[in-house]
Amino acid sequence: AMPGVLVAAWALLAAAFLAALLLLLLLRRAPVRRPGHGDGFSGVVSGLFQDLIRYGKTKRGCGQRPAWLRLLQVPKRWFTHFYVVSVLWNGFLLIWLFRAEFLGGSLPSCIQYVHRVLGRDSQSEDTGNEHFSALLVLLLLWLHSCRRLAECLWTSVFSNGVIHIVQYCFGLAYYITIGSTVLCQVPTNVRNGKELSVQICWYHIVGVTMYIWASLHQHKCLVILANLRKSKSGKVVSLSHSVPFGDWFERVSCPHYFAELLIYVSMAIVLGFHNVTWWCVVMYVLFNQALAAVLCHEFYQKNFSSYPKHRKAFIPFVF
Repeated sequence: AMPGVLVAAWALLAAAFLAALLLLLLLRRAPVRRPGHGDGFSGVVSGLFQDLIRYGKTKRGCGQRPAWLRLLQVPKRWFTHFYVVSVLWNGFLLIWLFRAEFLGGSLPSCIQYVHRVLGRDSQSEDTGNEHFSALLVLLLLWLHSCRRLAECLWTSVFSNGVIHIVQYCFGLAYYITIGSTVLCQVPTNVRNGKELSVQICWYHIVGVTMYIWASLHQHKCLVILANLRKSKSGKVVSLSHSVPFGDWFERVSCPHYFAELLIYVSMAIVLGFHNVTWWCVVMYVLFNQALAAVLCHEFYQKNFSSYPKHRKAFIPFVF
């Protein structure tokens, strides 16, 4: 049976980010209140909301924040930690799942316990193709984390932007949970030493092709952003923000966020389209990235008078 707890958790998370996005869109025309300046409790709540949804350059929309809020922030460059955790944890899960499926091993008892808590029946119908799909998605997720870690270390140029400590802790938990979610799509007994018959289906090919295509564009867009702060020789010469051009930036303000969504959609395709849990993950990524894109789009429009008016925030021609 599909782990209902996971479905509910991811659906609730997606709904929370949708609510935050809708609230932001309702309030975006109103001036941002600064907590502690005569606005009372509602002003504090409004300021805290803005502080929790913004990071990096979009923090400027919060105005001058009080000292107690500034204590709850860490450097945005700590994004790198997310991918370190993901590479290590999801690499660990990938090795165990590979051993269990191809070498006749079994999953660690702690993982089996989590399966049972989340409602994954160990006696579920043993479908080898579903196991291979989950293994492939976990591999794609790990490769994605490896690439993003390499980009954080050697491509991206981080400014002195900050993120809220809650956002930082949430990001660490996310990359642990996402791999565990993939693993919970297979029964705890996995193959019990049986030989796995790998059957590559058409949706595996479509999903992997889309994954590669979206990943290449995401990398290209991140290189474009980094080059805005580098000289032709590759030396960092500025930490200021500029308007990016080229590739998908011609259509949207945040093509790297759009590519992230496509990467998760590609994994849903690899799982065979029918995995309800993963589609809830996709919905979470959709609303999470849309929220960040709207804030980024707003920043560009406010700070660059000649910013291209035809660009959308997140999805080309749509949003």
